[in-house]
Amino acid sequence: MNKNLTVEIMKIFLLPVLLILWMLPAASQEEPNAILSKMDQVMFSPKDRLGNLTMILVEKDGSEKIREATFLQKGTDKKLYRYTKPESQAGIASLSLPGDVMWLYMPALGQPKKVSILSRSQAFTGTDFAYEDMALSSYSERFTPSIQSTGANDYVLELNPKSNKSIYSKILVRVDKTNGYPIWMKYYNAQGRMFKEATYTYEKVGKYWNASEVVMKDLEKNHSTIVKMKNVKFDQGLSDEIFTVEKMKK
Repeated sequence: MNKNLTVEIMKIFLLPVLLILWMLPAASQEEPNAILSKMDQVMFSPKDRLGNLTMILVEKDGSEKIREATFLQKGTDKKLYRYTKPESQAGIASLSLPGDVMWLYMPALGQPKKVSILSRSQAFTGTDFAYEDMALSSYSERFTPSIQSTGANDYVLELNPKSNKSIYSKILVRVDKTNGYPIWMKYYNAQGRMFKEATYTYEKVGKYWNASEVVMKDLEKNHSTIVKMKNVKFDQGLSDEIFTVEKMKK
């Protein structure tokens, strides 16, 4: 065979292969970001949502404390929680606003108080959720993802915080491959030790996936908080006026 012809044939076959190999690094970088973006879309896609929740605090000895609350959320940067039961907790409210600004209102204090960055690691009103866990900004905004493993039905992502103000050194999240919602999250402290884990139960409500139950467990304290959501409604046209510090006391 003519030598020049052989070279030309090799070019024809090798060029597509070289192009694929050249594209692989970019694809491997984009894939974890795409997975995390899909999860964000599932968790934050409704224009707004409202409903009721039951919060069960499970103590080390197995005893339980039950609280009830209402919640309203608009977009990815406005959320209002208000406890309604028991009487000792009724009226306590938390408000999340754009820029991860948070306010807490306790009737006994009389005035809403802004939650400082230094307080973000503290437990949210005695639960196993930290104030940082209540943030509404997307995970893609707050974390850089990488793929730890890929299964038949799921991915496991490692999320590393973009800010040094995060209380977590990393979070591992198992993501449903088909629907994109989180199945569990494992939280690691500054020393690299896993100290909390959350499990999620999702159900389809209309066109949206909704976390009907979230269980957050503090492994060091052997204490759990179970959150059950009910009567959830989406895209109700909630007004921005609801999400103001002035309205927290009402």
